[in-house]
Amino acid sequence: MGGASRSEKQRRQAASQRLAAAGITPKQHGPSGGTRIALIVVAAVVVVAAVVAYFVIQNRQSTEPSYPVAASGTVVTAGKADAPVTVDVYEDYLCPVCERFEARYADDVTSALNDGKIKVNYHATAILDNQTTPPGYSTLAANAALCAVPANIWPAYHKALYDDQPAEKSAGLTAQQLVQKGTDLGAKNADWSSCVTGNGNAAAIAAATKASIANTALQTNGQFGTPTILVNGTKIDLNDSKWLSNAIAGK
Repeated sequence: MGGASRSEKQRRQAASQRLAAAGITPKQHGPSGGTRIALIVVAAVVVVAAVVAYFVIQNRQSTEPSYPVAASGTVVTAGKADAPVTVDVYEDYLCPVCERFEARYADDVTSALNDGKIKVNYHATAILDNQTTPPGYSTLAANAALCAVPANIWPAYHKALYDDQPAEKSAGLTAQQLVQKGTDLGAKNADWSSCVTGNGNAAAIAAATKASIANTALQTNGQFGTPTILVNGTKIDLNDSKWLSNAIAGK
């Protein structure tokens, strides 16, 4: 009995000496309770971070424009032609309420466009031309937006016009500034600059604006204003925050 105990003790001492020679203490064999908890916490944090990153990437992809764009006259149509819901947006690029509408609904609209659930007709109007000095920024910006379609930058340019919207009663942006904005976004079409500076759509925009003002279906209390939004031909209440989800649901 005593010999067996001494032998076992000697074996343990020898094992400890080998570990010490390797620079390892017995407690370093495996994680302690505290170390195991720390490792579990770290692993959980890594998993959560990965899940969050996945959903961030998925959301970014869903709101990155991937829909077709075409222009006809002063109307830019975004989305697939056979989309089940048609939205009409009458906007003025100087209009502060239009900017707020864009900021509130842009991502939701883009996701619906990407998914083929809606198509949107953006109507270029210029009811605030006299609100800049010199007058005419609304028309100049609307013209530039139409030029952005053949330059293949329309979604980004449309967003940029609202992101950098000048204040009413200001000078607005110049034609050259509007050109540079598109160039920065990747406009490579040789006609881009001349299309913007030439303001060739001005007469058509003026005519479309006049027609919109006179259209009783677009009026509220006998007056036309921007933004005016229609879903399948019926004007919506801008105070209804569920207008898009209801439209997609067929309500």
